[in-house]
Amino acid sequence: MSARLEKLSQDIRLALGEKLATLKTHVGEITIEVKAADLLEACLLLRDAPELKFEQLIDLCGVDYVEYGDGAWTGQRYAVVYHLLSVSLNQRVRLRVFAEDEDFPVLPTVINLWPGANWFEREAFDLYGIMFDGHPDLRRLLTDYGFVGHPFRKDFPMIGNVEMRYDPDQQRVIYQPVSIELRNNVPRIIRDEGFHHG
Repeated sequence: MSARLEKLSQDIRLALGEKLATLKTHVGEITIEVKAADLLEACLLLRDAPELKFEQLIDLCGVDYVEYGDGAWTGQRYAVVYHLLSVSLNQRVRLRVFAEDEDFPVLPTVINLWPGANWFEREAFDLYGIMFDGHPDLRRLLTDYGFVGHPFRKDFPMIGNVEMRYDPDQQRVIYQPVSIELRNNVPRIIRDEGFHHG
């Protein structure tokens, strides 16, 4: 590990203290994890600590870990991953937070810390069904108004739940349940190269 990466790891450990659940380094990148209850405090420290200054949220995405690692995964199902950048100090960190409740995954919004999180959180809500408590306008972003379900969940059927078509009798677009038997066609690809979560 480079001296620069070692120093950043140490600075993160000192700034977050007991709020830091894990810190791992792989291929020159640091991934940290905090508990959902500590998310906002940890993010505030990451943004404002003078040795960290992660003033920019580059990306935020949802992750569904069901059947991860060919079914070996035993942790919580849904996570949100935040990619943070310090422009002033030229350093990056990846932050991962798991939602506690698998049936109704909720995390606090980080819009008040990084306003650019707005549409990223809407996307994670739309595609994964992850709720962001305190978000001022949490609604679908990429799917249609009548869309049912969350298409990036691993158990979402590839054919969907409803189909949209033009009905010549009603002279309008209608939605109706898909009539094909549901099945899970998510391709199972295991790659050993590159970045590994966990």
